[in-house]
Amino acid sequence: MAHPLDIADQFKPQGNVIDLQEFGNGNINSTFLVTLDAPAQKHFILQRINTQVFRQPELVMGNICTFTQHVRDRLQRRPLISARRWEVPQVLLTGDGQNHYVDSDGSFWRAISFIEGAQTFDTIEDSDRAREVGYVLGMFHNLISDLPPEQLADTLPGFHITPHYLQHYDEVLSKTSPNPSSEVQYGLRFVSDRQTWAQVLENAKARGHLRLRPIHGDPKVNNVMIDTATGQGISMVDLDTVKPGLIHYDIGDCLRSSCNPLGEETDRWERVSFDTDICQSVLQGYLSVARDFLTESDYDYIYDAIRLITFELGLRFFTDYLEGNVYFKTKYPEHNLARAIVQFKLTESIESQETAIRAIIQEMR
Repeated sequence: MAHPLDIADQFKPQGNVIDLQEFGNGNINSTFLVTLDAPAQKHFILQRINTQVFRQPELVMGNICTFTQHVRDRLQRRPLISARRWEVPQVLLTGDGQNHYVDSDGSFWRAISFIEGAQTFDTIEDSDRAREVGYVLGMFHNLISDLPPEQLADTLPGFHITPHYLQHYDEVLSKTSPNPSSEVQYGLRFVSDRQTWAQVLENAKARGHLRLRPIHGDPKVNNVMIDTATGQGISMVDLDTVKPGLIHYDIGDCLRSSCNPLGEETDRWERVSFDTDICQSVLQGYLSVARDFLTESDYDYIYDAIRLITFELGLRFFTDYLEGNVYFKTKYPEHNLARAIVQFKLTESIESQETAIRAIIQEMR
């Protein structure tokens, strides 16, 4: 396999590569931080795309380029009203002007600009950061709200369509005999009890209550960049899943990951809970820049989105565990089962606080 150092040189950086380190803790792609000896460009991100997940990585790169060009044009036409910093990751080109490089093994590589003076966090510590996370997603949606969704390829057909995941789960279940542990039995019961309700957002789309728009697709807390000097949110990164979809998947996913103080990898299942104070702050930040394009129907389905996307991620982890861990990277055989239980416990916490969460949404309309 080609060494990442050799690949880094294909992207013709403004200087010599002096260091390369594995970077981040993503579940899908392999990511490296490249350090250069140049004053203008000190770092960039190099990634090997997981082509088992992204079967058509050229389309992924096409979407990222369409998105970044649209946002750059939009910001030139209408600069941000406030003097806040906002960064759009840039795709770096190879020597022959390509937005990716395929090595001799057929591995698919790309390079993206590194946002200096900023960091990400896996959990939210206080209401200020919660508002910043919401602001970043709201600004992201605002900047692409006038990008026609048909200009983006659907790079992950079925992604975030819960009934598709349920269908796959049923197929996997019919071919396996799950071990009888109490955790597995809990998971089987949990999914079985929610089969009929899982159509809620797709039904709303079919009835015309919700419409397709460009979405981020994976707006977890740790994809939000926070300026280290000001504490303000300045960018949304990891753009592989930018595609047409329902913005409710983004809103739900952002709140799912924001409002779980123990994080996705906790083993203290009995203490997993959905923090409604953080939920309120994230929504305040989001709506401060998203009111322009939300409809009455959009508000109607925010609670369902929070509950559904949490259930859906648990379902995906659980299915992957039953299937032998073929999708998500794992550190031990039961890793995906443990991750699934965290999301199922979080779903239960959301369900038990439905009245309070709906009241928060209603108050902000």
